[in-house]
Amino acid sequence: MSVGRIDIDEFGERSAQVTAAKTRGELSEIFADLPEPHPAYDVPKTAVGEPEKPAWAGISPAQRVMGALLPILFIASIALIITTGVTWWFILVPIGISALGEGIWGKGWENAHKKLAKQRRRELDG
Repeated sequence: MSVGRIDIDEFGERSAQVTAAKTRGELSEIFADLPEPHPAYDVPKTAVGEPEKPAWAGISPAQRVMGALLPILFIASIALIITTGVTWWFILVPIGISALGEGIWGKGWENAHKKLAKQRRRELDG
């Protein structure tokens, strides 16, 4: 209207049609008889691809179980030492299990989630 392509009455009619339009095709029809430039519409987003793998996908089930049990074992052994008077060396049980896990899965197995996070950041950045 400000460019002089339509008058105020036609602007009112087209505004009502735009308000009633439900699809992009209906909007395109409203502007088809006007000279260029026509409004540009956003390209519809493509379908979502494969879901992302969870952060723990590269960790074996045994490692996940061990990672969940170790903190519980430490807390339980400390509680057992305090409440029952078991000697302090009882804390060596979860430490021994942790050492066994390191022997099986290699050094740093308990920090595997940090390595996976770094790898994901590299993939996203680069």
